Amino acid sequence: MKDTLIQQNKDFFQAIIDKRVEDICNKYIQSPDTYVFVEGPRYATLGYPAIAKGWQDFCASGLSLKSIEWVEGAFAEVDVNMGYISGQIVLTVEVKDRAFSVQFRATFVMLKDSDGAWKIKHEHVSAPMPDPYGIGDWLRTTTT
Repeated sequence: MKDTLIQQNKDFFQAIIDKRVEDICNKYIQSPDTYVFVEGPRYATLGYPAIAKGWQDFCASGLSLKSIEWVEGAFAEVDVNMGYISGQIVLTVEVKDRAFSVQFRATFVMLKDSDGAWKIKHEHVSAPMPDPYGIGDWLRTTTT
């Protein structure tokens, strides 16, 4: 089952690269409480209608994703009707004739829909904040 989740995630990424908005939106649970944390300037999007509009607007934008690759993971777990995929992804992006790569943490919480297909219920894509507390990383490099 883990392989099924990972393959569906690859299909999702390819739909984004191809800007196939209907296929992208079909990967989500169509619920008013489906909730995503996007990598962009917004904190979150709540509800399938708003998520679908976000993808429609993305596909009509000047932002073009050339590749989406797992560079750590994809790690997956499945328990009957719920599973997740997580790790770190690198997006290769083209905007206004400028290409660059960005690395993010990513987690997709998946539920089985009424037809038994895995769909996204929650998505979280984010980058670490640079030193948010002003103390650096508290992880010690040596043990005491």
